Amino acid sequence: MAKVYPNVAPTTAKEKRRLFISKSANDALDAEVVLTVWKKSLLFNCHGFTVYDGKGNLVFRVDNYMATSGNNGEIVLMDAAGKPLLTIRRKRLSLGDNWLVYEGETAINPRFLVKKHVNILNTKYLAHVSPASGRNKNVMYEIEGSYAQRCCAVYDEKKRRVAEIKKKESVGGVAFGVDVFRLIVDPEMDTSVAMAMVILLDQMFGSARR
Repeated sequence: MAKVYPNVAPTTAKEKRRLFISKSANDALDAEVVLTVWKKSLLFNCHGFTVYDGKGNLVFRVDNYMATSGNNGEIVLMDAAGKPLLTIRRKRLSLGDNWLVYEGETAINPRFLVKKHVNILNTKYLAHVSPASGRNKNVMYEIEGSYAQRCCAVYDEKKRRVAEIKKKESVGGVAFGVDVFRLIVDPEMDTSVAMAMVILLDQMFGSARR
């Protein structure tokens, strides 16, 4: 397999601060963020994700990710230094494939509710995201496309495309396959939230569910 990126993880505090990409860090930039997502943990014998920026620097990591459908339904998205950013938990006592997204490692006041879309007459919609609490249950994001083909788009409530999942181009004639792909995020969207959606799509439509 072709080398995804040559850079090693940052070692200094200055490097770690520089590498974390967030919406607040990109508010002044009118440009999309292109990340490379590798479905592989940095830890030996552990499932997960490793995410790099355009310079090959580590941005996000998931080391406790369990690929089997029989897991306890908790996944933690971390920054390059291992700080928990978001925790994703399967919603208990729900009929469908529903997940709650929390700040950090908290277990109260979830930010989002993500529901798998189930409609045999309309298969282009994969999932939708709405507020997890309060009276406002309007859809914040909708995800369309095919995760199996690594071809998805995320649309906001105004139907603007704010993120995409695409296959990564081959390098030197060597194909990466479906375990290495690109996540393209517009400045209007938090990159950590976009990565959380990737994790949830993998839970809903990944190899363990096919």
